[in-house]
Amino acid sequence: MAAPRTAADLSAPAAAQSTPPRTPGSADEAADWLAIADDVAARLDITAAERDAVGGHAAAERALIRGSGLLDLSIPAAIGGAGQSWATIHGVVRRLARADSAVAHVLAFHHLQIATVMLYATPDQQRRLLQRTVRENLFWGNALNPRDRRCRAYRHPSGGYVFNGDKSFCSGSVDADYLTVSAYDEASDALVIAAIPGDRAGLDIRGDWDAIGQRQTDSGSIGFNRVRITAEDVLLAADAPTTTRHQLRSCLAQLVLVNLYVGLAEGALATAREMTTTRARPWAAADVEAAIDDPYVQHRYGRLWVRLRAAQLLANHAAQAVDALFFRDGSISAAERGDAAIAVAEAKVAAHDISLEAGSELFELGGTATVARPRHLDRFWRNARTHTLHDPVDYKLRDLGRWAISGTYPEPTSYS
Repeated sequence: MAAPRTAADLSAPAAAQSTPPRTPGSADEAADWLAIADDVAARLDITAAERDAVGGHAAAERALIRGSGLLDLSIPAAIGGAGQSWATIHGVVRRLARADSAVAHVLAFHHLQIATVMLYATPDQQRRLLQRTVRENLFWGNALNPRDRRCRAYRHPSGGYVFNGDKSFCSGSVDADYLTVSAYDEASDALVIAAIPGDRAGLDIRGDWDAIGQRQTDSGSIGFNRVRITAEDVLLAADAPTTTRHQLRSCLAQLVLVNLYVGLAEGALATAREMTTTRARPWAAADVEAAIDDPYVQHRYGRLWVRLRAAQLLANHAAQAVDALFFRDGSISAAERGDAAIAVAEAKVAAHDISLEAGSELFELGGTATVARPRHLDRFWRNARTHTLHDPVDYKLRDLGRWAISGTYPEPTSYS
């Protein structure tokens, strides 16, 4: 792993217009971080079922993440971070999601906000925000939901904006040190994106998330009561042009979902296997001694395994496709970005389907013991069902259908 930076290293002056190098880490470093993720996942797994049932803010588990070093994964090594690839980062997310998809979600969204800074901020903003993130071990949350247009941005005479209104689905917002936030400019209706401290005056972080799944993601609402957004906070002004590089953000956002779904499916299948081998009894007509020898049980596992492997491989391919563009110096063509979006859409559909199927099949494979309330084994399906509603999979299939028929790339949006 990259050597830790000292305070002197982190405060060294940067070249005025030099973007921090973003070269990803080595395979050995990646293996080390994945091993750390496995250790963290094992610790999360001890209380995951009980915490899922209660919901609320996972303060101790967020502290565990802070202490693990995993918050630095996406920050360039030149700034003091771990400098890992998105393939590695999402491999970490997947491992945590096997045990606790809510805490995995919060970590994944932290890195999505770091990516937002790296894609939209000026070099000086990147250094300031990312150096501080490493130095103070900051945890990022988001209030950037582009579908919620209630929060409006008003130009301030001294520069920057004032944000006023509400924003929903603000994942990781409770106790976040920093937030990426968005609002629509009242004059032009163009999107404005900024990065602000979580304790900025006028923020009302409500902690009101109460869903059937993903219960500890702190994805509730935030009220903006005339929140001042200074010029140096602004990552994307209303009148700023967007680039193809900016449009990589939606690919990264969709990869978060892909790997959460794959991790949920892996966790459900592992749990089903444990229940089948230790608790399930064969049906009388099967004429076998153990449930694992029932040919219909074997058939179901075989079908699930093939679908899970397809989702895993497509997820890995999509992460590599995004990495190839994210870490490139120079421009990105619309076709290259389109190819990455297709790879992500393919993975999204496969991961969506297997996460729901595995969470449901768990009960068929594990037998009646799986429905005992204290086991909380419905959490795999509930978490998948909640998160797969993020954006309709039908539109991913439509995009892939257009691509298959005519070679038309998906239109770049916040969701494609």
